[in-house]
Amino acid sequence: MDTNILLESGTNELEVLEFTLGRNHYGINVAKIKEILTYQPVTPVPNAHPSIEGIFMPRDTMISVVNLKKCLGMPAPEDDKGLFIITNFNKLNIAFHVDQVIGIHRVSWESIIKPDATINTEENSASTGVIKMGKELIIILDFEKIVSDISPETGLKVSDIDNMTERERCESPILIAEDSPLLSRLITDCLKKAGYTNLIVTMNGQEAWDKLTEFKKEGSVREKVHCVITDIEMPLMDGHRLTKLVKSDDAMKRIPVIIFSSLVNREMRIKGEQLGADAQLTKPEIGSLVEAIDSLIDKSME
Repeated sequence: MDTNILLESGTNELEVLEFTLGRNHYGINVAKIKEILTYQPVTPVPNAHPSIEGIFMPRDTMISVVNLKKCLGMPAPEDDKGLFIITNFNKLNIAFHVDQVIGIHRVSWESIIKPDATINTEENSASTGVIKMGKELIIILDFEKIVSDISPETGLKVSDIDNMTERERCESPILIAEDSPLLSRLITDCLKKAGYTNLIVTMNGQEAWDKLTEFKKEGSVREKVHCVITDIEMPLMDGHRLTKLVKSDDAMKRIPVIIFSSLVNREMRIKGEQLGADAQLTKPEIGSLVEAIDSLIDKSME
């Protein structure tokens, strides 16, 4: 199946691959997918995480295989064949073992329903959104959370901040758009350790844009926001759309925008450049994020 589908930049749309585990339907952003392969035998790895089936090497690239059923607490028969969805995000190549692939849907982030706190807590969030497709509910899984639960340093390299020398406190206001409660907390904790204490935290691009337009109406947007940090994948409004709106607005376009996402691959980097992003970093590199903020805030204040 061809997964190399590129959408026009900043349209607030995404392509979702629908797949099944048992009778349940799930989704993954096509931008994360490299290819889909039929099941192949894997080599078990001693003392690996229980959700890791093993490793295999298509075209001389070693890839770990994650059993999604085990991750989600579902029965996972040993003779279960199915398919491997090969992904690339956070600079990792990972295969997710699923039952069937149904197809690809093009949807707007506005149509994705954000799960409420009753099913999506910080410690146990398995979903980033839900799509209603006909009579079917498709749950978009939080693959970054799944992988970081297996290997925490793949989420954010918080050790990068711990290794920084003593830094001065900085009052420059930073606006953050991040829909994952866990990652939002980790990012804010890391930035506070790095000296940035004036943080405005929002849950998606729409909330961030509402804040910016509010400050613009007050005539103080450049004073109240010195830098924007945004994820790409978010319900209501994604980070690319937010970047496009900021960089197309005369009152805001000089505010630095940093895309901080698991999806900064070659295609996404091209999109971000086209939209005017000042920096694009992949999520594990929290130390590099702090360095980018330092540099861009200094330049924007000149």
